[in-house]
Amino acid sequence: MSREAEGSQTRKAELALRQAIVEGEFRAGERLSELTLTERFGVSRTPVRAALARAAAEGLIETLPSGGYVVRAFSETDLFDAIELRGVVEGFAARRAAERGASRGELAEAKLILAGIDRLLLKPEMDAEDFDAYVDLNARFHRALMDLAHSPTIAREVERVSALPFASPSGFVRMQARLPEARAVVVLAQDHHVSVIEAIEAREGARAEALMREHSRLARRNLQAALADRARLDDLPGGPFIRHAANL
Repeated sequence: MSREAEGSQTRKAELALRQAIVEGEFRAGERLSELTLTERFGVSRTPVRAALARAAAEGLIETLPSGGYVVRAFSETDLFDAIELRGVVEGFAARRAAERGASRGELAEAKLILAGIDRLLLKPEMDAEDFDAYVDLNARFHRALMDLAHSPTIAREVERVSALPFASPSGFVRMQARLPEARAVVVLAQDHHVSVIEAIEAREGARAEALMREHSRLARRNLQAALADRARLDDLPGGPFIRHAANL
């Protein structure tokens, strides 16, 4: 197998393992078998070993003293800290983007994504399909923001912290869709999006950073709402990880 093919298989295994863990396909405390994962993901053992090592580095699984890996349970504090850390790193990315200066083309791409969100918000009410579209647009916007910083190091750290269950920018959007104030939260998030792009365009680094730090607190608020309604939380992919951890 060529290096390129091997790299592709490793990335496939990494993404598949991360998705399976975050979506709750494994139980907290479950031991992960290389052979089982090899068959499940349709790759050889080498990519699976690399994927397990990456997941352990990201904090999704733990290494056992006797060898092998086990799926982690996450405490509420773990998730609050991960959300806060994402805000710190994304804030730094926004600051760097403002200080370095973004091209018109880069800013136009980000604004195009925001225009798509604006179209969703023209509706007086958002249905499940609208929220699915928002999840996609929101993820694209946050990726575009990282691109504006022109820093692979920053992008890598955001990816690392966002890999934890519910720590990503859209981690709670689908549960949020069930809440009466759901649309109002999206409106506020969009205001943050627009404001941070304006700050980057005006090369106001401190303001851009502060806006993204504040933006991450929306996810923290959503986590608090989820923890207050365990029935809804348990219905979410990955929700049992938090419930299990809270009872440790």
